[in-house]
Amino acid sequence: MRLNNKLLAAAAIASLSITSACMTDPETGERRISRAAIGGIGGAVGGYLLGDLIGGRRDRTEKIVGAGLGGLAGAAIGSYMDRQERELRERTAGTDIEVVRQGDELILNMPSSITFAYDSAAIQPQYRDTLNRVADVLARYEQTYVDVYGHTDSTGSDSYNQGLSERRAMAVADYLATQRVRRERIATTGFGESQPIASNATEEGRAQNRRVEIKLTPINQEELRSYR
Repeated sequence: MRLNNKLLAAAAIASLSITSACMTDPETGERRISRAAIGGIGGAVGGYLLGDLIGGRRDRTEKIVGAGLGGLAGAAIGSYMDRQERELRERTAGTDIEVVRQGDELILNMPSSITFAYDSAAIQPQYRDTLNRVADVLARYEQTYVDVYGHTDSTGSDSYNQGLSERRAMAVADYLATQRVRRERIATTGFGESQPIASNATEEGRAQNRRVEIKLTPINQEELRSYR
């Protein structure tokens, strides 16, 4: 689907704002996005990263209830995500996976260098160990929704890139499911070339834009009760 120029520009600005707003704690190495930055860029990209769950919260919550999975409440949410973040950082240390904390959500940025070859949606065998580490943590911390976003660079047509991004997201989701991550928790979408985090004018930038992101959102116990 071709996006209009205004939306593309807004998406690019917002993506760059996210990158520039990430701050690293000098003691822990933790990267976070400031609340002020989130407030400033949230309207630019709508549901992307800062918005609702893929498919809508109602649909996703109903699936969680149907699967018999539990939720979190109050202060337990923050501590649960703290522990999950710490384990993800430990298990992905030394890889190119970037873990970003955004309030009570976690974003895992997985560049193409550790997932897919150029113009491919097939996970390369040598990178499965890295994905296994991520999947192991996600399987144990099952009180989170798992949203998988696929992206491409700008090479090729909009329609081709859209399809490729969707296939990449689905490939990661399917792989996570084979590693004990409950399928009811997972949803996927593709953004094609519409959400760049670097310039598509250089090969280095295009490589950064070819990526998959995983957003982890805590399952709220109060929302589950309303659907039971």
